[in-house]
Amino acid sequence: MAVELITSSSIEEADIAIRSTYRYVLGNPHVMESERLVTAESQLREGRISVRDFVRAVGHSDFYRSRYFEKCAPYRFVELNFMHFLGRPPESQAEVSEHIRRCVEEGYAAEIDSYVDSAEYLANFGNDTVPYNRGSRTESGLKQLTYNRAFQVDRGPAQVSSSVKASKLVGAIPSNAGNKIAASAATVTGSGTEKKFRIVVSGSAFDAPRRVSGTEYVVSARKMTPTIQRINRTSGKIVSITEVV
Repeated sequence: MAVELITSSSIEEADIAIRSTYRYVLGNPHVMESERLVTAESQLREGRISVRDFVRAVGHSDFYRSRYFEKCAPYRFVELNFMHFLGRPPESQAEVSEHIRRCVEEGYAAEIDSYVDSAEYLANFGNDTVPYNRGSRTESGLKQLTYNRAFQVDRGPAQVSSSVKASKLVGAIPSNAGNKIAASAATVTGSGTEKKFRIVVSGSAFDAPRRVSGTEYVVSARKMTPTIQRINRTSGKIVSITEVV
């Protein structure tokens, strides 16, 4: 059920929207009192910010950053961003690559803002609705494949998103394959990390003394994070990320 908060809503309704945002955008965590966004909560209750503003604040929070950006592989980080902010999984390798590049080149905040400021977000949630899993309901324009992938990434209240560090879609999206719905493996980490990916980079020089304008690196999914970090430190620009088949 969608949770909407309009200007004339009561404090109790604002609190429902706050709890729903924490639950869905943060991926079913336990939020301690010290981790709550007290200022943003107060502003939402007073009608000084919208639900969309509050969602952005949650995405920018140290809570979200530490659990998903700093501790998850880049592929997992992006697929969770799609679910948490747009209510659907990524649909193509191009979408994933675009967001990984944005995060590397423009930074963490720009990556979060790209979802919250998107036309897709506004069309589906506007300023007043808490994001929800769009793949869990019948919706025009969403395919059965999207539902299956959404189920792989978001297993509902039984799974805390941060308990799974490895991507659930790292094999299916690059090959445009479907995901079979199987029993949850939320406590198993490392799934799919042996997939190989080719990262094409321009302007990087981190294999000095080699100095070339274009470089390709073939790495396993588990090594994507340190490789991307090294590329970023040497001012390289990621052109594409594709699966090696």
